[in-house]
Amino acid sequence: MPTKSHNSKAAAETVAASSVSDAPSGKSAAAMEGGAETGASPLASAAPPLVPRKIYPIVKYGDPILEKNTAVITKFDAELAELAEDMFASMYAAAGVGLAAPQIGKGIRMAVVDVTAGKNPEGKIVLVNPEIIHAEGEKREEEGCLSIPGFRGYVVRPLFVTVRAQTVTGETFELRGEDLLARAFCHEIDHLHGVLFLQHLSMIKRDLIRRKIKKLRKQGEW
Repeated sequence: MPTKSHNSKAAAETVAASSVSDAPSGKSAAAMEGGAETGASPLASAAPPLVPRKIYPIVKYGDPILEKNTAVITKFDAELAELAEDMFASMYAAAGVGLAAPQIGKGIRMAVVDVTAGKNPEGKIVLVNPEIIHAEGEKREEEGCLSIPGFRGYVVRPLFVTVRAQTVTGETFELRGEDLLARAFCHEIDHLHGVLFLQHLSMIKRDLIRRKIKKLRKQGEW
């Protein structure tokens, strides 16, 4: 999911508010945001930050992997943690705020989100085997996708969502998101089920984008 620069400050505040309000009983806000008790924190760095990261190319629309359901992750090891950090690096390099594993050619159920676009270290969220367990309200807003560069459309998403997911170490957590964070959760979890934002657009808008992409492909520009 591409960045929305005009909302970066609000996004940072949203992440902080969500992580504090959804901290499990007995856990401090610092624990949820990568403090001393980082074991179960989805906001904590998955691997040492100074390790050189691999930048994956973003898979574009038309690749079958983007429209396939992903495999549930059952192995939680250092390799998974490294992949999560590589996904963050790839997402930042592509100026995104969310990235799902299929977008780098991996058919596994993991996504990363940072609606602060790297401006707030506490904004990093890793979602392994995520599911939306609650949604409320709705908001229609323009949306894009790193796998469909240059195209945007208005999509109705919940204003608030709560997700249940696992960390890279396999611990389960729940996190509530609002506005852009909620939208990013929905967008990335859609990816993990082979659903693209195009499928939320009107048939006319969707077909128009597909025809333009087909033309770009013929011209060797896609």
